Amino acid sequence: MKEISTNNLSKSSDDKPKSEEPKAVSRTDWERLDALTDDEIDTSDSPPLTEEFFARAQWRQPGERLPIQTIKVELDLDPKILAWFQSQGQDYERRMQAALRLYAEVHQAVG
Repeated sequence: MKEISTNNLSKSSDDKPKSEEPKAVSRTDWERLDALTDDEIDTSDSPPLTEEFFARAQWRQPGERLPIQTIKVELDLDPKILAWFQSQGQDYERRMQAALRLYAEVHQAVG
């Protein structure tokens, strides 16, 4: 799991230049992953991609901006979650909205 600094949580990411935002360090061995062939990748825990899956699938593009009406709310968050979203860039609030929207859409469809 990535470790994210929770220092300066009271500051908005708009207060500091993007180059000074905390960087998450990946412990993934990307070279080893890049060297894997399709046959070497364990997909045993992945569900099959059926026609039904593709019929229900929706294209989502990172950074896609949907016109939405928002309201102000006060919300208690885990500091590590907030820090992670803030580390993603100045538009972290929009990303949080997108994550919540996707969660709600998936759970409305399920049940």
